[in-house]
Amino acid sequence: MDKFDQHILAELKKDARQSVSTLAEKVSLSRSAVSDRIKRMEQNGVIRGYQVLLSESQKSAVSAYFEIQHRCGRCADVMHVFRAIPEVMTCHGISGEMDLLVYVKTESMQRLHEIRELLDAELDVIKIRTHVVMSEWINNLG
Repeated sequence: MDKFDQHILAELKKDARQSVSTLAEKVSLSRSAVSDRIKRMEQNGVIRGYQVLLSESQKSAVSAYFEIQHRCGRCADVMHVFRAIPEVMTCHGISGEMDLLVYVKTESMQRLHEIRELLDAELDVIKIRTHVVMSEWINNLG
């Protein structure tokens, strides 16, 4: 992959629906060259597909962040709790009053409540703050 392929990919990440003509203008190549490069990247598996990302208000799933304070000496000592919950997407150690920031995606508010109660029942968990995601404004995670 050269600088043109990388530039094309960067532009497609911003807006995969833009026309080949628009892309060609942005990367300073002909439409046919851009089209050929996109086809080659699709065939080589560099581009595996295109997707629709729904706004939070259009999703039936529920996402939330849990701020967790625990009594363990090390965060690693409480990780078994979060690894046992399949809806946990990420778990980060953080600075400040709370120890962990845990991101979960569930199919319903009811399941989110069940997870919160599971965490509440853990002896090593001292405090939980729940932040339900209402909308997503920026997501550069791709």
